[in-house]
Amino acid sequence: MTDWVEVADRVLVWRQPVLDVNAVLVVGGAGALVVDTLSTHAQARELADAVRRVTPLPWRVVNTHHHFDHCYGNAVLAPDAGTEIWAHTECVARYERWIAADGGAARVAEVAAEYASIPDVGGVTLRGPNRQVSGEATLDLGDRAVGLRHLGRAHTDNDLVIVVPDADVVVAGDIVENGAPPSFDDSWPLEWAGTVAALVELAPGTVVPGHGVAMSLAEVRAQHADLTALEWACRDGWRDHAPAAEVAAKAPFGSELAVQRAYDFLNGQLQ
Repeated sequence: MTDWVEVADRVLVWRQPVLDVNAVLVVGGAGALVVDTLSTHAQARELADAVRRVTPLPWRVVNTHHHFDHCYGNAVLAPDAGTEIWAHTECVARYERWIAADGGAARVAEVAAEYASIPDVGGVTLRGPNRQVSGEATLDLGDRAVGLRHLGRAHTDNDLVIVVPDADVVVAGDIVENGAPPSFDDSWPLEWAGTVAALVELAPGTVVPGHGVAMSLAEVRAQHADLTALEWACRDGWRDHAPAAEVAAKAPFGSELAVQRAYDFLNGQLQ
């Protein structure tokens, strides 16, 4: 059974073995914050039970971005409209569109087809965030304040980081990953390094990535260096009219998709 790892004072990480994704619990004097709700209702129920083993306090939820492995447990962790689910404005808008179209059925089916190996992902009921952040917001948990910040586009256009100043921790979502290369499907390769640079400027002692074990600031800086090298490989390749596959073969992460998305942006096809 998965169990909590306390990475700082009352900041706990719960690693779900499927996709090695992290949920995080921040406990205050009057309330708690659950960061990300995992991929399925079954995973989310296990997470909710784990939260209750730590604290009886009421909780709020934050989604770090719109991807299913960070949001699909929302209906379990926030079973009614009275539970706040915070996310970036663009994340909120996506879920509103999906749910307005057909209750979210098409989106769930799309994810289930791509991730058929994950049990029950096709049985999810979508629940979108109901509180939005465009730049930053502060949540009061009683004896500690937690900041929600959008540092820029990176893994997606709606990445949020959660700053716990009194614990010297930043929960970074998939802006950084540990143990696997970044996913570039919805990425902004020419802006990602700048967003990670803004994360580095916060100078946290511990960074909790979206996947994998907690990271030091030095490890985040190393990922920033790779993302910077990728950015400039894309810019130089576009200037020289080099094929995306050729650039990817020489760039960090080896992702032709990342190079193509950078080219699309420079060509005005991706805004």
